[in-house]
Amino acid sequence: MQREISLTLCEDMIREGSSTFYKAFSFLPSPRKEAVYVIYAFCRMIDDAVDEPEKAFYTIDELEFHLHHLEQAEGHFIFTALRWLFDQFPNLGKEPFFKQMEGQRRDLVRSHYDTMEQLEEYCYLVAGTVGEMLLPVLHDSPTEDITNSGIYLGKAMQIVNIVRDIGEDRARGRRYVPLELMKKHGYSESAFAEGDINPAFIHLIHELEGLAKHWFELGLRDLDSYPSRSAFSIELAAKFYGAILDAVKDNQYRVFTDRAYVTGMKKAAILTTVTHRFGISMLKQESSAVS
Repeated sequence: MQREISLTLCEDMIREGSSTFYKAFSFLPSPRKEAVYVIYAFCRMIDDAVDEPEKAFYTIDELEFHLHHLEQAEGHFIFTALRWLFDQFPNLGKEPFFKQMEGQRRDLVRSHYDTMEQLEEYCYLVAGTVGEMLLPVLHDSPTEDITNSGIYLGKAMQIVNIVRDIGEDRARGRRYVPLELMKKHGYSESAFAEGDINPAFIHLIHELEGLAKHWFELGLRDLDSYPSRSAFSIELAAKFYGAILDAVKDNQYRVFTDRAYVTGMKKAAILTTVTHRFGISMLKQESSAVS
């Protein structure tokens, strides 16, 4: 009973925290979908420990300690859920979670990025690692190449997050857009501070968009090797996320003041473009669930 309650609470967290991921991965069969919910919930707690420490249940140091000593961890439903996760998927290790904690800690010591190399390393630690977490859940026998594809998909989604959240991150005193890229396009630090949307800024966003699309392409290259429902959910999540960049354009690149999001109607339209289907008869049910 405690396990079922814990898994339900993890599902509540992903439903409330990310409708995009929830809708995309809800088509998975059990226990894959519950495992995705648990991974999301714990990653959310790691992120909140850094971004909203005043609201977080644990500090990131406490989360790290409890993950090291998971069998003895008590006091929160996530620990029961994590024990279930690792028992259910024995090929999933703890290392990607520790790496993500390392990435989240970067936000405590580095608020501005200088180079694209620094940005890519950060994208790997906070998002590529999620690909590493999900692979043993979504794929029956992931190879090194397939795992690398999953990492690229996570990094692509993080670039989308960075573009979408430029204004929110600036309010926290952070700039993930590398100075190297800003200088390349002639966009100054003072312009960034003022939230100036000019041709240089738009060109800069276009380059980040191109990088994200390239990483999405690499991330989806092995989908034919996945179980059909896993391939469907991964492609759907990638397309939902990629559409955020279209929403940024529709908002006239006002990322300093407006948060771009994908409407339910747009998501329903995207669903019809997914090539890795698991049954045409499911289309009506899927469209209803997304809209």
